[in-house]
Amino acid sequence: MQKVKMLVVDDASFIRDLIKKAVRSRFPHFVLEDAVNGRRAQSLLEKNIYDLVLCDWEMPELSGLELLQWLRKEFPDRKTPFIMVTSRGDREHVLQAIEAGVSDYIGKPFSNDQLISKIVKVLSKSVSADRIKGQGRPAELAGSASSSLEALTGKAKPAGGAPSGGAVTHQSSVSVLTGGSAQATSSVPSSGGKGKHKGQVIVRVHDKAMPCAIETITLKEIKVIARKADGIPQLFEQAVIDFEQGEQASDIARINGCIYLLQSIDKKMEAEGFKIGILFVDDDPQKFEYISKLIASGTGQKYY
Repeated sequence: MQKVKMLVVDDASFIRDLIKKAVRSRFPHFVLEDAVNGRRAQSLLEKNIYDLVLCDWEMPELSGLELLQWLRKEFPDRKTPFIMVTSRGDREHVLQAIEAGVSDYIGKPFSNDQLISKIVKVLSKSVSADRIKGQGRPAELAGSASSSLEALTGKAKPAGGAPSGGAVTHQSSVSVLTGGSAQATSSVPSSGGKGKHKGQVIVRVHDKAMPCAIETITLKEIKVIARKADGIPQLFEQAVIDFEQGEQASDIARINGCIYLLQSIDKKMEAEGFKIGILFVDDDPQKFEYISKLIASGTGQKYY
């Protein structure tokens, strides 16, 4: 029986590795290939036929949207399933992807179960159950895939009215995708008097949205102060850092990262705050330019 063949496209090696590890843990029989950007993915798609493409939106040289548009134009008969992976959740970008022929959409950061549910839901429409079946339980997982394109565009709501995938995110819930808004309610923590903060961000992991104060930021990493009351993430967990750039709530720049440090800001067990260190994992010149401007002037002028 022919094995399921899947292409993973992302300019961040950390994200590619996370996705491949999650898929292999459930479906070790899948054949996985990856590409560091849209140009490389184009080359692979010209030579090979894949059962599924899982692609990041924001990449240098050729974006995920541009790759999708090219694929649908050059190979209209293939109808290759295409899942867009992105930290953007605004309605305009979702509609662009739908118009280009995207099969489904998943927002960063995501859990392994959310990712597998999306993959099973999309594959089940074009691949036989026998080919999908491995050591995971796709039928059960498919039933939990509540975040469909209908939910993204407001034609249906997930059970209980909760945001798709169960994640509490800032500017990436179904309400935002359909024109509403999502606001973080927790206050930014105090640093305990140890220096002045350099601004505020929202740090998002797959089940939390944490308002944080920036302690330090470089081209490689950011350290922020968070509240224990907002939840404590795990080491080596993927995260998305939302930088609010202007007066409009939707004017947000997003940087992908990996949590490498969790540290109390006080020796007392009851300390309210803690420090999070996050390494930037994007390989996008535009994002490096944005961070440079942020460091130099304390603000960024362009939403990418």
